[in-house]
Amino acid sequence: MATSTSLAAALPSRVTSPGRRAALSCTTSRARPRPHPARAVSSVGPRCRLVVTCNAQAAAPMSIGQGTPVRPTSVLVVGATGTLGRQVVRRALDEGYDVRCLVRPRPAPADFLRDWGATVVNADLSKPETIPATLVGVHTVIDCATGRPEEPIRTVDWEGKVALIQCAKAMGIQKYVFYSIHNCDKHPEVPLMEIKYCTERFIQDTGLDYTIIRLCGFMQGLIGQYAVPILEEKSVWGTDAPTRIAYMDTQDVARLTFVALRNEKASKKLLTFAGPRAWTTQEVITLCERLAGQDANVTTVPVAVLRFTRQLTRFFQWTNDVADRLAFSEVLSSDTVFSAPMNETYQLLGVEAKDILTLEKYLQDYFSNILKKLKGLKAQSKQSDIYF
Repeated sequence: MATSTSLAAALPSRVTSPGRRAALSCTTSRARPRPHPARAVSSVGPRCRLVVTCNAQAAAPMSIGQGTPVRPTSVLVVGATGTLGRQVVRRALDEGYDVRCLVRPRPAPADFLRDWGATVVNADLSKPETIPATLVGVHTVIDCATGRPEEPIRTVDWEGKVALIQCAKAMGIQKYVFYSIHNCDKHPEVPLMEIKYCTERFIQDTGLDYTIIRLCGFMQGLIGQYAVPILEEKSVWGTDAPTRIAYMDTQDVARLTFVALRNEKASKKLLTFAGPRAWTTQEVITLCERLAGQDANVTTVPVAVLRFTRQLTRFFQWTNDVADRLAFSEVLSSDTVFSAPMNETYQLLGVEAKDILTLEKYLQDYFSNILKKLKGLKAQSKQSDIYF
């Protein structure tokens, strides 16, 4: 069992000195790419393999008096303020875990996490030296993090993740949960998907006890993309491609994650979580129209325009990150099905298919609540009208 002990005892002697508190830090160095066993890393994928040396060595099991054993219920959630991360935090707290949340220093503090009962620690995956201190006393890391739209994909999703994983290994973390993307191994031409696949392999090569979960899509993302614009009579953007995505509620993703975490059969497994049914964009829009009781103003973007825009942005260095994200949009707008059979996963985890929320039910609940609130606001408005 890994243990939580003094920082000095967990560090190599060369970085400690009498009378001074030892500093935990990670350093990174670049090495030539190592070809993947099945194929060489794509030229648009990570152009170098980061070799991260964490100065915090894994502590050996300690006897009583030498250190405090790490409790299996101690969890660090990385990316805790995101759409999925906050649901993982809520679920963990509800199930009695001691939850620590790694969040970047930000102008608006993540007070809602503290209000729920979690501990918040500040660190930044793009600054590896900030990572090790957050891992002290942690048994399990649940990695929900991803880069912000305005920053290069590789900064957090590759370089930052490699630093985090190597430090987790050095600190003796007992379990690492990583969220990836369904079919990421089939699209090396898309930087984000190639990075996810390389990160999967990186985790598998470390020897950590892991569970990798590939996801297809979140129901929550459909609210801002389709439901709200339809209610506000604004344009809804879509494509002319027949892509089908099996959306899943993030609450179900979080619940299944902790079922897998407690299941030894899920150790060192790659699982795919998919919703009950795969939907095209037009089917989602039609469902929203029916539930909202009004038509959508749909603006269709041809896939050919996405491809042309991606190629155009490749010509300029300052738009390369835009091109990388358009590559992912292009895949989502192609003739692809983002879904997977779930029968074996349900059987492995001991979960019933009927307990997974459907998209119809999710959107029905959303529109029912919103329309009820809108009616209430209209009623209040009429009562406060003043006539002269």
